[in-house]
Amino acid sequence: MFDKIIVGLGNPGPKYENTRHNIGFIVINRLAESHNLQFNTGKKSFKSETASGTIDHSKVLLVKPLTYMNKSGEAVAAILNFYKNGPEDLVVVHDDLDLPLGRIRIVKQGGAGGHNGIRSIISSLGTRLFPRIRIGIGRPQDALPVETYVLSPFGEYELPLLRKVVDSGAEAVVTILNEGIEKAMNQFNGKVIEA
Repeated sequence: MFDKIIVGLGNPGPKYENTRHNIGFIVINRLAESHNLQFNTGKKSFKSETASGTIDHSKVLLVKPLTYMNKSGEAVAAILNFYKNGPEDLVVVHDDLDLPLGRIRIVKQGGAGGHNGIRSIISSLGTRLFPRIRIGIGRPQDALPVETYVLSPFGEYELPLLRKVVDSGAEAVVTILNEGIEKAMNQFNGKVIEA
């Protein structure tokens, strides 16, 4: 059993690596890197890449489901069942079209909000009662379809801001671990991150 299971949502493979939809993976990678946790890239368990260890005083499992976004719940449910953790022990990091890049919103629970990965997790767990860190990616400014936009890479001009957003996302996870979700919500919700 882990104190927290931190799941970043994204799609596997080089094709999707730096796309907007993969910001959950990007934040989780940053968290692992800053706390010297290694993903088991050779051995895939629970249809995921996982990294376990300690962040400050919390025993954590970092998870990147490799099921593709719309089946993320299969991996998450298998992991929670195996380790005997409940949905309240979960923190899911994912992209959010309704927030601009530079905004993060932490919520205790809620619906899918049109996000296929969250919809899959809700369906597989049978509950909406799990915390999320929603990382803003904004909406397309032109006639680009949403499906194309979320699978497109960040623009060169966005990269300085993206780096700060990713650092803030990783910091939000650590704040939840150390000080609880209420403190994290107070600290990060409403804050505007600037390049």
